[in-house]
Amino acid sequence: MSHHLSGPHLRSPLDDARLDLTDLFAFTVPGGRTALIMNVNPLAPSGGTAFHPDAVYRINVDTDGDDQADIAFSFTFSTPADDGEQTLTVHRATGPEARAHEAAGTPLFIDAPVSFGRELSVSEAFNYKVSAGLRSDPFFADLDGILADFQWTGTDWGADKNVFGIALEMPDSELGDDPEIGVWARVSVHQNGDLVSVDRGAHPSLTAYLNADDAKAAYNAGEPADDRATYLTPWKAALAHTGGYTPEAAEEALRTVLPDILRFDRTRPAAYPNGRTLADDVTSARLAMISNGRIPTDHIGPHTDLLPHFPYLGTPH
Repeated sequence: MSHHLSGPHLRSPLDDARLDLTDLFAFTVPGGRTALIMNVNPLAPSGGTAFHPDAVYRINVDTDGDDQADIAFSFTFSTPADDGEQTLTVHRATGPEARAHEAAGTPLFIDAPVSFGRELSVSEAFNYKVSAGLRSDPFFADLDGILADFQWTGTDWGADKNVFGIALEMPDSELGDDPEIGVWARVSVHQNGDLVSVDRGAHPSLTAYLNADDAKAAYNAGEPADDRATYLTPWKAALAHTGGYTPEAAEEALRTVLPDILRFDRTRPAAYPNGRTLADDVTSARLAMISNGRIPTDHIGPHTDLLPHFPYLGTPH
């Protein structure tokens, strides 16, 4: 699967679906603008009817290639009202504030509405657009076939599923002068006076296939800058097991995903692993990687309910 159920034993981090990062997308749109989208809460709304009010949902952007956040967008949500309504606040941080996990920096939106129905809520300010709420899940894969040792069923697991989507769109210049950026998402939650990172990622399906259950919590709490030193050796061993890779071939295959930062050269069309669009077949890309080309695809295509306009995620089922 993509980044769904990224805690141990194919469960959500802390067994709380509201804290479960499912996917990250980065692509350009006409007019010199960049869209960043992070989705959480698989099987929404059964896993939680609102965003976690004690969480910080965050998209980090590396603008100079040093694997550190130079710009960070933090999304925090109010405690749901009795009628279920919730609002969103967005901060843009730079410098040291971008490398901390707390919501900090300049507020772009304060108390923007969140939509949990089929209606669409979009807020605009400072040449930014933001939208958050229940949307259809763009993730497509034959998960039943994957779990059945790659005996394909032809059924798209995500065809009728929903997530909580957070979509942000801005002028390209808001992400620096260099067209190449690196992006990753993180979910943290306040516990006992501390902010604890419970999920993070950029490239799809890494932790599901390559991290042992006892390594997932540490991975979710970690920093991408440490990924290569920490995970190159165990992930090479994992690829040797799943795909018969030699150590040299495994190291080459891991160059794209270690560190776990999604690189995006905005002078080129977005297509995974150069950024990621909502229609990119990341399941087939990961199956081909872990199998060393022996399993090239699961034969499931992208969803047809994607919107041609912001926030691009489809109307919830």
